[in-house]
Amino acid sequence: MSVSLPFRQKRRFALLSLVVSAGLVAVKFWAWRLTHSQIVLSDALESIVNIVTSGFALWSVWLASLPRDENHPYGHGKAESLSVGLEGALIFGAGIFIIASAVGTVRHPHPVARPDLGVVLLAATAVVNLITGFWLIRAGRQLRSTALVGDGKHLYLDALTSLVASAALTAVWLTGQTLLDPLAALALGAFIGWQGWRMLRHAVGGLLDETDPTVVAALVETLETHRRPLWIDVHHLRTQTYGPALHVDCHVSLPYYLTLYAVHREMDDLSALVRAHGPAPDVELSIHFDPCQPPRQCPHCAVADCPVREADFEFLIPWTPTNVMRNERHGAAPK
Repeated sequence: MSVSLPFRQKRRFALLSLVVSAGLVAVKFWAWRLTHSQIVLSDALESIVNIVTSGFALWSVWLASLPRDENHPYGHGKAESLSVGLEGALIFGAGIFIIASAVGTVRHPHPVARPDLGVVLLAATAVVNLITGFWLIRAGRQLRSTALVGDGKHLYLDALTSLVASAALTAVWLTGQTLLDPLAALALGAFIGWQGWRMLRHAVGGLLDETDPTVVAALVETLETHRRPLWIDVHHLRTQTYGPALHVDCHVSLPYYLTLYAVHREMDDLSALVRAHGPAPDVELSIHFDPCQPPRQCPHCAVADCPVREADFEFLIPWTPTNVMRNERHGAAPK
């Protein structure tokens, strides 16, 4: 089986994340051995998650690239949401462990050695993580890879924890108050746990086909911008995201006198429109066509010279995400 260009690009960035994560974890544990700082240990423990999740992201990118088959008719794109969910769960667990570890140090604080060197090392890792995270997020959005975007956001989070750890070490260095070290670790652990929970919540939403408002808004804007008179109404629109692929199903009202051939032509045109101008390059559409209902829909039907019109045209009902997602025909209810 040939390997697609998008997959090779995703794999390259996933490997970059894995290599960078492994190198920075080694640097952070070296900094901890030099300083014996609780905040540095907290940062290093959180970074261990980077290695595990980067490896899992690499696996999920490969799995998501596999073509559809009989057992997976919608593809394997959900593997990327699963990767983000695992990453969030591990980050949340790391936050809890950091809090538990810091509580013991608050009760029995100990001096911090060589905080100046620790500040330099942690600041350097933060810069590397920021650059790598920026590359991953940009590539993930261009390639529509949830796993790469999630991995990049995790590196951003790791950079932030390193900057907080550097600031805490600086404060200990300048004030000599060793209690600031475990207190900063407590705050950092709580923040890491909250961010992990948010990632986990987002991943669960993706696995449960939670509606993405940005995708729906872009899709509805495309339909409204290129609207045709024959497309009297669009409703009951639903979307499902499978990695880079998007599945859309909706109901479209057409004049009831159209032939089956004409209806099929409109379906092809509507599908081509969404694929050309929609929010994803890989779109699968499932369209259910409803016959119009004169005279109830006539005031909102712009078909010129309609042979079955029973009421004058008044105005078009604008298509918005809110009314297009409703499971009812617009203008079909009796006044």
